[in-house]
Amino acid sequence: MFIDKVDIFVYSGKGGAGAVSFRREKFIAQGGPDGGDGGDGGDVYFQVSANCDTLSRFRGKKHYKAQDGMQGKSKNMKGKSGKDITIIVPPGTQIIDYESQTLVLDLKNIGDKVLFLKGGKGGLGNTHFKNSTNQAPTYAQKGTKGKEAHILLELKLIADVGLVGFPNVGKSTLVSTISNATPEVADYAFTTLIPSLGVVNIDEYRSFVMADIPGIIKGASIGKGLGLEFLRHIERTNILLYVLDIAFPLQEQFCTLQNELKLFSEQLFKKPYAIIISRTDIVDAEQLKYLCLEFIDFLKLKDNTCKKYPIQHMHYISSLFMPATVPLSEQKDIQYPAFVIPISSHTHDNINILKFILKDFLEYNSGTNRY
Repeated sequence: MFIDKVDIFVYSGKGGAGAVSFRREKFIAQGGPDGGDGGDGGDVYFQVSANCDTLSRFRGKKHYKAQDGMQGKSKNMKGKSGKDITIIVPPGTQIIDYESQTLVLDLKNIGDKVLFLKGGKGGLGNTHFKNSTNQAPTYAQKGTKGKEAHILLELKLIADVGLVGFPNVGKSTLVSTISNATPEVADYAFTTLIPSLGVVNIDEYRSFVMADIPGIIKGASIGKGLGLEFLRHIERTNILLYVLDIAFPLQEQFCTLQNELKLFSEQLFKKPYAIIISRTDIVDAEQLKYLCLEFIDFLKLKDNTCKKYPIQHMHYISSLFMPATVPLSEQKDIQYPAFVIPISSHTHDNINILKFILKDFLEYNSGTNRY
């Protein structure tokens, strides 16, 4: 079961009490105080591991507590410190205060281990309170209490490219074709019920990660369908890739998807994006050309020829990586896609080229490659 949000209670250990004790040995009269200190309480850590990818291990268990410190002993022996507890989470986990809903930790890097709650300090034994006026103190410190927190764990997958589209437009088919992922593929809506990640290999040294989420439908922003629940998983992506189905009005699909993203998150809506037109094998070449040119005209884009790539049907593919030729006065609130390209996962039209052009767009967006 895929679980990406859960609330839990965590507690650090209480410090052990100091001991009240006096030295009692044969032939030693009036032995002084020798009560040892209490042990410190255990700490609470969070550690990021690549060996888990959901929060399902927290299902059914809500309380996590480090061990209390032990009480001090005679002969100035310190009590044993409580054992720390390390809570393992997948990369991309955010720790949010349950009451205030403020972000406390954002755990992204595999192997990171972060102290979350410090355990209570052990109390001092009575040996610390001996002085010239009180040679036999009969009191010691109690250990300090541990800390507790009610927190929300929220998983946001970390990927380079996030797919956005209606149900059953070919997102899962594309992911299974272009990457090593094996999502469920079927001819009915909402085949994808949980997010999935796939690694797209460019060559021996270069690759990027693509994230697929359940399809978004009109009204997702008010709770319809499944996409809204999982949109948080593409909030971390560097770029978005809109997947539009050639069998349905392209303009209507695009406007609906953008509207739902904007209602969910202005930050997500403003991410750099590109567009692919899927399932192009179901129409003939002339109809495909007409529909693509009509859509590019709707977006008010130049019909550029990107000579860098020998893409099939290149004369109606818009590849920008630059602002469109629209007057500056009209560009204020307009976002432009990096490219618009028709693809077919079934016949593999433009699939390999898509991998390279996506990688270039990622590098362009991150500033590692300039055109």
